[in-house]
Amino acid sequence: MCCRTYFSTYVSCLIQECQTYFSSRATHNPVCFQKGQISTPVEILDAKTKDKLCFLDKVEPNATIGEIKSMFHKSHPQWYPARQSIRLDPKGKSLKDEDVLQHLPVGTTATFYFRDLGAQISWVTVFLTEYTGPLVIYLLFYFRVPFIYPPKYDFTTSKHWVVHLACMCHSFHYVKRLLETLFVHRFSHGTMPLRNIFKNCTYYWGFAAWMAYYINHPLYTPPIYGEQQIRIALIIFLFCQIGNFSIHIALRNLRPPGSKTRKIPYPTKNPFTWIFLLVSCPNYTYELGSWLGFTLMTQCLPVAFFTLVGFIQMTVWAKGKHRSYLKEFRDYPPLRSPILPFIL
Repeated sequence: MCCRTYFSTYVSCLIQECQTYFSSRATHNPVCFQKGQISTPVEILDAKTKDKLCFLDKVEPNATIGEIKSMFHKSHPQWYPARQSIRLDPKGKSLKDEDVLQHLPVGTTATFYFRDLGAQISWVTVFLTEYTGPLVIYLLFYFRVPFIYPPKYDFTTSKHWVVHLACMCHSFHYVKRLLETLFVHRFSHGTMPLRNIFKNCTYYWGFAAWMAYYINHPLYTPPIYGEQQIRIALIIFLFCQIGNFSIHIALRNLRPPGSKTRKIPYPTKNPFTWIFLLVSCPNYTYELGSWLGFTLMTQCLPVAFFTLVGFIQMTVWAKGKHRSYLKEFRDYPPLRSPILPFIL
């Protein structure tokens, strides 16, 4: 009887010690969801003030961050999911919508921090707006509508055929971009901050007006080397436009509809994609080539400046994407450069 009592006491103490040990570890280590565990509490704090914004007492272990955002939205309707940045640390990176709760390093009560990303707008809307503007603005200058040039030139046409060719190339470029936005591109992020549409439109619309004003000006003079220069420039422009479209198709085929899967892009049977052997972002390489061709065709300083600014911006994007590829894929081809083979 005495031995039985002693054994029972020993087992009780052992169980109590184990409970204390695992309880203390759970606050610091990733929580282990047992097979029988149905839910876990989740608290969401303001990343700036650390105030508690929301407490969700029944969240399934296999819930995604996207689902948690939807739950948070129900209690705070002003912050729709696309506007939310949910993170593990107040100053850390935003978690992806597809991240699963049970795979995150949280305690028995999962604590997340919220930041408001501000009003959002879809990528498609931004692209359609920023590309429609240059198309329309350029045509206004091309047709020389009133109040742009002196009244005697209203609705007149240029005597130089390169002006008409430049209008066709410029229009083709932006019509292509609009169609790609609607039917080709698959966006990994559905929205961007609303303020971006004003910044992007100022850039594209402003440069389009500046270029169009000089190219369609009544006093415009054709390129110094005449038709030969124009024909070479046209070949460069069309070659790079086809190349840019080919790359966009190749990138589209890497990502199934509705998926955010990222893969290493490789050359396909299309010869225009073989540049993937040397460059991480050949869509930017071809885009640069198109505008170099347009610059050569028009021999216009504003076009050259637009090409230079665009090259600088695309180089920043290309370097960022190149670093992302190297970080995400250990077997990423080491021979590739971000935008210019062997150079940059």
